[in-house]
Amino acid sequence: MSAGEEILRVAAKGDGVTASGRHVPLAAPGDVVREDGTLERGPHYAEPPCRHFALRQAQACGVCQLQHLDEESLAGFVTSRVVNAAEGQGLTPERIAPAHLSPPRSRRRATLHAVNGGQGPRIGYREAGSHRIVELAECHVLREELFAFLSPLRGLLAARKGKYAVDIELTLTDQGIDCGFKGLSVEGLEQTEALLDFARENGLARLTVDEGFGAEARWEPQPVTVLLAGISVPFPPGSFLQATQDGEEALIGAAKDWLGGAGMIADLFAGLGTFAFALAGPAKVLAAEASLDAHLACKAAAGASGKPVHSLHRDLFRNPLQPAELNRFDAVLLDPPRAGAREQAQLLAQSSVARIVYISCNPSSWARDAKMLAEGGYSLVELRPVGQFRWSTHVELASYFEKF
Repeated sequence: MSAGEEILRVAAKGDGVTASGRHVPLAAPGDVVREDGTLERGPHYAEPPCRHFALRQAQACGVCQLQHLDEESLAGFVTSRVVNAAEGQGLTPERIAPAHLSPPRSRRRATLHAVNGGQGPRIGYREAGSHRIVELAECHVLREELFAFLSPLRGLLAARKGKYAVDIELTLTDQGIDCGFKGLSVEGLEQTEALLDFARENGLARLTVDEGFGAEARWEPQPVTVLLAGISVPFPPGSFLQATQDGEEALIGAAKDWLGGAGMIADLFAGLGTFAFALAGPAKVLAAEASLDAHLACKAAAGASGKPVHSLHRDLFRNPLQPAELNRFDAVLLDPPRAGAREQAQLLAQSSVARIVYISCNPSSWARDAKMLAEGGYSLVELRPVGQFRWSTHVELASYFEKF
């Protein structure tokens, strides 16, 4: 082995770090940084499967940061992000579960970008730190159905003349692909008919266009739904859905493990009811959500299914549940946006709720809120790190607190 510094860990943004604190891009634990700055690969280096990964700088799409890590190091990265966030706030979980990693080609939703590349449309992701769009020749994170759809998308946009910059939101639903265009102008009968033919020929579940006034459905032969815990739930355009079915099941499994036997559960920031429907029966669940579309979808699904879910339209940032309201429940589950749930966590800390499950897509905001719960008398019983966004530095977690 050549003289040099060994990479000991991977930092939050994906760089390898040595004992001296040197940060080295695209380095895996066990790699050695030689004196000339080159890397001698170690046992945890994995050959990146995708041509667009950052090792091939000319075609780097920027979505994946960690394709050079083997499974052990990738799981270790996900776990360390969560544990370090907890320790940074003085929190020590009683148990830490092994990290759960979603498999390759399992992402069921994505936002792509398209521009007129001069010689035809360029469709893909934006390069890291740039507005440049990398034309996708392959993708190892997207579900195969979504990647295959890029070819007909190119055909549609190839007929367009002049400059354009379009965002394309794709989601796999029960009826197939839900495709949303933002920034695509549709003028006249010819373009309208071309869009409808495109939707029909490709068997789309729905096609929406947002020309600056919100998403408008141009094609939806039957109401679009997603299956949540066996319940068919209406899926409004642009609604939040867990990135992978696999990751969703891992998070739901954690919640069910921890909240078994609870009679009354409050699901806060409930969205469409991902957790509410999984936990309901025999438990009764209050599903509180600020988005009116999501609230109405959850309410409709609860009514149609007969599940004991009561959907409440409430902005928990401006009007969080108060301790007296929270104390009616045996348990609370919250799954807030990336910013966390500071106001609601403060009031939860003052409550007497026996069990709390906190699902998070941001370890930093979670740790801030978790500290408030700890100061209010809650013990962090278990942490389960989840890597839904495979090969990305984006990390999620499920956590369980008990009042002591």
